Amino acid sequence: MNFNQSPANERILICTDLDRTLLPNGMQPESPRARERFCHLAARPEISIAYVTGRHRELVLAAINEYQLPLPDYVIGDVGTSIYSIEDDQWQPWDSWQQEIGIGWHGLTHDTLTALFTDIELIRLQESEKQNTFKLSYYVASAVNAPALLDEMQQRLDNEQIAASLIWSVDETTDTGLLDILPTAATKRHAVEFLMSEQGYSLDNTLYAGDSGNDLPVLTSPIHSVLVANATNEVRQQALQMATAQGTRDALYLAHGNLLGMNGNYSAGILEGCVHYMPEILARIDEESQYDA
Repeated sequence: MNFNQSPANERILICTDLDRTLLPNGMQPESPRARERFCHLAARPEISIAYVTGRHRELVLAAINEYQLPLPDYVIGDVGTSIYSIEDDQWQPWDSWQQEIGIGWHGLTHDTLTALFTDIELIRLQESEKQNTFKLSYYVASAVNAPALLDEMQQRLDNEQIAASLIWSVDETTDTGLLDILPTAATKRHAVEFLMSEQGYSLDNTLYAGDSGNDLPVLTSPIHSVLVANATNEVRQQALQMATAQGTRDALYLAHGNLLGMNGNYSAGILEGCVHYMPEILARIDEESQYDA
């Protein structure tokens, strides 16, 4: 692909998690000007950007303002339970996605599911703005026996014949466990694949970037993916093991730094993944770097 000539049929979709992936709000340092380079790349007409995040709309907007990020073309929010198209600053929710993911809950919603877990003292409901119709979210002490807790909660859901997934991750900045209960169909992977299908993107022109446990369904899928260098060793090992077992190891790249002297953390890792899968992007990034210097 020639990035100096970008016909409409040579589009690229870059899907990225926000917190501790694009946003430099983890424990590791951010490379100077890495975000600027990402923003320059995102501004290219052949590039479409999708933010794939656990955040709801207001928190996505807060991140965009705080970190001076480009307004994306799409947002997959609330850990995959909402999809928006954004054009001229107007956010359009995809009703088709709500219909797609709601089937497995048989008309049940967040409030119904909450009643199944009121006696479990190890979990605490997250704030109301972090919940929605198809997303039930809890805080959990990170020292808890997570596998045992998840098994118990999954058994209760299965007993009610509710098709739900439990997504576990840890906020390393606060050492707090995060648990999301979602319709089985509402994984980040399914949401990204739904977006790709609806907008005409393929495996050849799509990239996903992530850092944590709730990114694993995409990171270990056939979708070309990059795990940024600031990911924890635990997530790195999980990703490698899962991708190897599923035969998708070639579709997983582990950022390690050295692209244009950057360290591979956060947006530097996203750019490194782009160059790994699509080497022609390097000329575009390097050109912007020389222009800014």
